[in-house]
Amino acid sequence: MADAEHSAGRPLANGKTRVDFQTEPARYRHWQLNVDGNVATLVMDVDEKGALFEGYDLKLNSYDLGVDIELADAIERLRFEHPQVRAVVLRSGKPRVFSAGANIRMLAGATHAHKVNFCIFTNETRNGIEDLSEHSGLKTICAINGTAAGGGYELALASDYIMLVDDGTAAVSLPELPLLAVLPGTGGLTRVSDKRKVRRDHADVFCTTEEGVKGKRAVEWRLVDDVVPGSKFDDAVLARAKEFAANSPRNGTGKGIALTPLTRSFATDSVEYGFVSVEFQRAERIATITLRGPAAPPPDSAAAMTALGAKFWPLQLARELDDAILNIRLNELDVAAIVFKSAGDAAAVLAYDRFLDANKDHWLAREIRLLWKRVLKRVDLTSRSLVALIEPGSCFAGTLAELAFASDRSYMLAPSLPSPASGGGRGGDNKPPAAIALGDVNFGAYPMSTGLTRLACRFLADPADVETAKAERGKMLDAERAQKLGLITFALDDIDWDDEVRVFLEERASFSPDGLTGMEANLRFAGPETMESKIFARLTAWQNWIFQRPNAIGEEGALKRYGTGQKPVFDTRRV
Repeated sequence: MADAEHSAGRPLANGKTRVDFQTEPARYRHWQLNVDGNVATLVMDVDEKGALFEGYDLKLNSYDLGVDIELADAIERLRFEHPQVRAVVLRSGKPRVFSAGANIRMLAGATHAHKVNFCIFTNETRNGIEDLSEHSGLKTICAINGTAAGGGYELALASDYIMLVDDGTAAVSLPELPLLAVLPGTGGLTRVSDKRKVRRDHADVFCTTEEGVKGKRAVEWRLVDDVVPGSKFDDAVLARAKEFAANSPRNGTGKGIALTPLTRSFATDSVEYGFVSVEFQRAERIATITLRGPAAPPPDSAAAMTALGAKFWPLQLARELDDAILNIRLNELDVAAIVFKSAGDAAAVLAYDRFLDANKDHWLAREIRLLWKRVLKRVDLTSRSLVALIEPGSCFAGTLAELAFASDRSYMLAPSLPSPASGGGRGGDNKPPAAIALGDVNFGAYPMSTGLTRLACRFLADPADVETAKAERGKMLDAERAQKLGLITFALDDIDWDDEVRVFLEERASFSPDGLTGMEANLRFAGPETMESKIFARLTAWQNWIFQRPNAIGEEGALKRYGTGQKPVFDTRRV
């Protein structure tokens, strides 16, 4: 069934309802996207009755995953559909309240897996706002017209400039610890200290004060950038937005492209896209994602690329892969391992990379590269074992080779002695022998959360290995050469291939999922820390643990007793 129905509410194999990450402005229930020249306004006006699940109302602009799915979609549309926009204002559509943050009833009733995945997706969306500013030149202003609490203030923290109305009651706060016995879940602590550079003692007071901070103190403590009287607030916000727009380096001109709905077909054990196939082996707890290379050469000009719009191969493939990863994260919780495969002409993949390189100053080419960067980061941050299988006919080249480098392991089929009619492929077929190819994109275009390329992270012990690999750009590297360069984990022949891959996947499925998540998250991000890596590593690890503690989610815990008039009962032992 095509995605014209958007697959909303489609049942899963386990009888539960699928969370769908595809939406569009005509279906928004919580956000309004308005564009006026080079300034856009995102108005948060949450529908109280528009919760993703039953059992809670989204009062006071509180939000759940459904609200954030719309926000993420709106940000993508600003990138691709409105290249003329150079500044964005985030504001509330409700009087005297910006946002009360993540909905507490939702958090209290959600499964642990949903809470953690909600926080990760929301973090990725907030990081996307900062990426929008840093790499697309689209600055953001958050106009706080009242209370911004918890996740509401964390949304503000993701913007470039925070303006708070000075009416004697409007305040910003991070009250999660004193009220709920949890932490701000979407980067609040890290952004207060690392981005806003709030003094440690001031931050300590702020994060343990339920009512928050307002007025001049909020400016003095660096929690906001400006406070403005209510009578002048709207004019001041607009003036600042026009100033940011005038100074923006964003060079998008002409008409944007429409992010048309993805075409997806869901079956019991598969999802089929245009260039991506996902197959589930549920008994073995495996999801196999196969990415297909381009069916035609790259266009001959940037204008032709723009004319293709959302059907341009690199853009369509990135959107489909992103949706597939999110579907597995939220809807296929029993999957232990994701297997990446590819099929197509590796030289054609490199040709598309070269085309984007040649047009790197064009706004659309730049946004496609930035989208791939974010999608690959999403892969890095997915708590599943990742393995790439490089077989005859694969096209792990350039951009697609990044999936092999993002994987926890990669296996490559080494050519056995071919028969004269075999064509060098496995089993006597005519597919070309397994090969992997590097391009310029593997050496800077797609940094991880740590700021390192995946190859630099891989060769942390000896950076000279990166330069050795760089000298092999554009070559079709066979298994022997790829292993010598350190680009793959194992090169296996026909005799060992099936057994080695099977044993690895069976072993992975037998291990503790909790232990694997911790191990993989520790091993994937070698090297320096950045604000982004702290948010996903330090914060997510602590929040993951705290979300399971009875002080937070027990029957007498703070989340369960919030709003009942009963005080929580804590286990007072420090651990």
